[in-house]
Amino acid sequence: QVQLEESGGGLVQAGGSLRLSCAASGRNFNFYRMGWFRQAPGKEREFAAAITWSGSSTRYADSVKGRFTISRDNAANTVYLQMNSLKPEDTAVYYCALGQGGYITDDSRRYDYWGQGTQVTVSS
Repeated sequence: QVQLEESGGGLVQAGGSLRLSCAASGRNFNFYRMGWFRQAPGKEREFAAAITWSGSSTRYADSVKGRFTISRDNAANTVYLQMNSLKPEDTAVYYCALGQGGYITDDSRRYDYWGQGTQVTVSS
């Protein structure tokens, strides 16, 4: 059974930065894609970023492109989301997700395991 634990969320002013981490345990996850999704109050969960198992391919939602960077350290079983130039509209609970398969996707249905989420709040 895979377990994902996010950390690094918090309160930051607009224009600031945060780095989220997601530690995976339970099995080797070198051959799984990883993604970050977010859910703002009163809204549906949406895709933010994804990365292939090798780290050679990434994908970003248009709303975060150029500001967020996803990366992974397979030796540490950890995926990161560096968030810069944060905006109030980035406020949400951020979820880490893991999916079987090497192709990259922004479809939440293609992810098999989910973390509990970490709150990110950006003040104006």
